[in-house]
Amino acid sequence: MEPFTKLTSVVAPLDRVNVDTDAIIPKNFLKRIERSGFGQFLLYEWRFDENDQLNPNFELNKPRYKGANLLVTRANFGCGSSREHAPWALLDYGFRVIIAPSFADIFYNNCFKNGILPIKLSEEDVERIFKRTLSTPGYQLTVNLEEQTIKDDNSLTLSFDIDYYRKEYLLKGLDDIGNSLSHEEKIKNYEINYPSYHSIKDYNSTELNA
Repeated sequence: MEPFTKLTSVVAPLDRVNVDTDAIIPKNFLKRIERSGFGQFLLYEWRFDENDQLNPNFELNKPRYKGANLLVTRANFGCGSSREHAPWALLDYGFRVIIAPSFADIFYNNCFKNGILPIKLSEEDVERIFKRTLSTPGYQLTVNLEEQTIKDDNSLTLSFDIDYYRKEYLLKGLDDIGNSLSHEEKIKNYEINYPSYHSIKDYNSTELNA
């Protein structure tokens, strides 16, 4: 997983509450067996019209937001089913940061496991970002994970909270498996020095039959 330290990006707005995982990645596109390739189907029913052509009126399709790696949206983002394909699709599309007042719990956890930084801000701060994004073409924010700050070039400075261990995972580019592998030597030493399950079982059987 790619480490995350600092990101400067154009901000893309998605001005909708309760965006569920079926809207983020519709169920009919969940047939792929790998994690990549889902970005093309992100928010498909909104990004595309009935003829499978890009909808020019949808926010993310507007040229001013092309290449954005930072998404700002409204409350309860990622609600609905627990499908991990939702953060896969967002990451594959290019988003590394999502700012919202609140997230569904499972989606929030899945973001960290896949290298996305979900940031919770107050409704007021999210509204400030929306207003600046909509009024300023090419509006950018810089997110610094180490400092836990969000800044623009026009005096906006915000701070955000994040769990210490989740922060470390992102800074080091670790998921749960990667974290386990970082303790490989300790695991090997444990396996060498601690009797195996079968050895304990055999020992217990010997004691019982004695």
